[in-house]
Amino acid sequence: MSNTTSSSHQRLHGIFTPNIVPLDARGRINEAELRRYTDWLIDRGVHGLYPNGSTGEFTRFTPEERRRIVEIMADQAAGRVPILAGAAEANVNETIRACEYYASLNVRAVAIVSPFYYRLSPPAVYAYFKQIADHSPIDVTLYNIPMFASPIDVPTVERLAAECPRVIGIKDSSGDLPHMIRMIQAVRPRRPEFSFLTGWDAALMPMLLIGCDGGTNATSGIVPEITRKLYDLTTAGRLDEARRVQYRLVTLFDAMFYSADFPEGFRAALRLRGFNTGEGRQPMSDEQRADLELLTQSLQCTLAEEGFADQPVAGCPAGEGDVKSDTVDEIVRSVVAELRRRGLA
Repeated sequence: MSNTTSSSHQRLHGIFTPNIVPLDARGRINEAELRRYTDWLIDRGVHGLYPNGSTGEFTRFTPEERRRIVEIMADQAAGRVPILAGAAEANVNETIRACEYYASLNVRAVAIVSPFYYRLSPPAVYAYFKQIADHSPIDVTLYNIPMFASPIDVPTVERLAAECPRVIGIKDSSGDLPHMIRMIQAVRPRRPEFSFLTGWDAALMPMLLIGCDGGTNATSGIVPEITRKLYDLTTAGRLDEARRVQYRLVTLFDAMFYSADFPEGFRAALRLRGFNTGEGRQPMSDEQRADLELLTQSLQCTLAEEGFADQPVAGCPAGEGDVKSDTVDEIVRSVVAELRRRGLA
């Protein structure tokens, strides 16, 4: 089947949540908890849902389980928010079949990570996405995450955007501001409806300022209230307020991302928000479990400072959760200065 005609939907924008998948005591998908989590996210203002992302540990589920996760969330969302479903499988044909299945669920689009394990050249990355785009019945967003998969360079994005109407956007998790600027400059003049989403929470505000449409941010699965507030303040031009919220988000992001093997820090934080997440499918050593327990205590203090959890019984150390904002401040100031120099802010 070949279908190269893109739908007429508006550009993807806002915060799409890459969700943790709650598991039961036997390590199976906890459907009731996943449905409750879906409602909770929508009620707290996320613009869309992003099942089968990196935060959702898509590689640790079977193809049938990945489809079931999207089925559950699409059914529970019932059209209240759009869904961007991760559809990457082990090869092109299986990925196209996943695209066909998700199209039958009426999700908005699929997100497909660049080929992983094998480090491919730009021409090979182009050929991979071109084959999918030419045969997908649903809109496709590219997913660039160079820490885990073959990078998608700017010429490849530009070429795919020019040749493939089904390719409607890119999610970029590199955190690389100049790379994002170059992509936007290369693509937007020819494809103004093309979406640019950032997956790097620590730079959400500056990414929005340079032209991104939104983000697929793991923090939105834990503190959707803060991530949505940051998006709203930034897009409204309330930059001093937005900067303060970005600092707070960096503190949470760093604690969850760097203090445990990804995404266990996010799973631990979600438990503190009242969800029975179960244990992840990646086995942990005794040392990892001890470290995760310490991280959980630290996260509880940080979330308590934000008003999202009670303080631990033993209390929190003085200064717990203080924001280290120098790096973000420098990035934001430089971006705003450049926009003003160009007469855009």
